[in-house]
Amino acid sequence: MSVTVSEQEYGNFGKCVFLDNGKIRLGVTVDHGPRIIYFSLCGKKNIMFEDAERTFTEPAGEYGTWVNYGGHRLWCSPEVNPETYYPDNAPVAYSVQGNKATFTPPVTTFGKQFSITVVMDDEKPVVNVSHSIKNVSGKSSKFAAWAITGLTIGGVCKVPFSTKKTGYLANRVLSLWDYTDVNDPRLSLGNSEIRIRQDIYKKNPIKIGINADDVFGAYAVNGQIFVKTTAPYDADAVYPDFSCNFEVYTNSRFLEMENIGIMKEFADGETAEISEKWILLDNADDNEPELDKIEKAVKAL
Repeated sequence: MSVTVSEQEYGNFGKCVFLDNGKIRLGVTVDHGPRIIYFSLCGKKNIMFEDAERTFTEPAGEYGTWVNYGGHRLWCSPEVNPETYYPDNAPVAYSVQGNKATFTPPVTTFGKQFSITVVMDDEKPVVNVSHSIKNVSGKSSKFAAWAITGLTIGGVCKVPFSTKKTGYLANRVLSLWDYTDVNDPRLSLGNSEIRIRQDIYKKNPIKIGINADDVFGAYAVNGQIFVKTTAPYDADAVYPDFSCNFEVYTNSRFLEMENIGIMKEFADGETAEISEKWILLDNADDNEPELDKIEKAVKAL
């Protein structure tokens, strides 16, 4: 089956562009954002966080208020206010070519041109998501592309921890934020994986960052397993947050899986790019992700 593309009103998110190949369905907001606000196996519930009440916001000084909306978004690292939280509430331009759709919001006041492109496989439950941030500020700027996927409540996330043999040298990075309680029951560290559970009754947030050698993370929720693959970790490169390329954040409302690109100085006209592959697996019994089985399933696609 080929991919169908349609423009629809969705909830209170306004006009959205939906892609559907008969196995998976994905929706992107174009009245604001953009946000990939919807993603599911056909016939199953949305796995994306939806902030229909607009409760998760952040003031950005003279620029107004940033609204989370939910779903997947592209940000610029490092996280600073007001640039990171520059409101993206304006209409989004988009173009469609077959199974490919590109979404381009207006240039920010800080001279950044953001863009997200999704390409849905014609038959498989697979979507390639590429992101770009072009520096159009007229001067050089140091930053990294930062792709953040906000997921709905009640799931369990697992991410492989590095098991690379490095002898006398360290092989793992673990970054912690000041609000992260290392004794939090939602967080569990193993020798080969990290487990983070979303809990609607735990209001305080936690966040961790790692060097992801194994380039995927998985989140089990709503009878599905969302798999987010990323580029391999480059040990010779510099990443934000003490050199992490993958981060997980959770609070009582959602869980975020965050993919971060290389941090460098971008000349005027130069573009930061970061790409991901998304895969949805059926998980009717709502079992926790088993990373070895997921890795095999991903390779089989």
